[in-house]
Amino acid sequence: MKDPQVRAYVPFRGPFDPCKPIGIRTYLVPPQLFIPFQPMGWPQYSPAEALRVGTLWPALFSPYTSKKTKERAVESDGEGAAAEGL
Repeated sequence: MKDPQVRAYVPFRGPFDPCKPIGIRTYLVPPQLFIPFQPMGWPQYSPAEALRVGTLWPALFSPYTSKKTKERAVESDGEGAAAEGL
């Protein structure tokens, strides 16, 4: 299952670039960017659960995972990133 909060892109590589090429780079898109306003009657965590996860509303929950564990799947951000296969 792909995580919709993780995006990927392939950095530009010039023909005369002396550096080693960088593969696919990833970044996290926070969920609050896609919610223009807070609707009435949103489901809420219990107070104890909200303190544990860091937010009162499940729609705004974004778990932290280390890059070393790589538990989140990457969803490509463009046509070229998946096509190049890096």
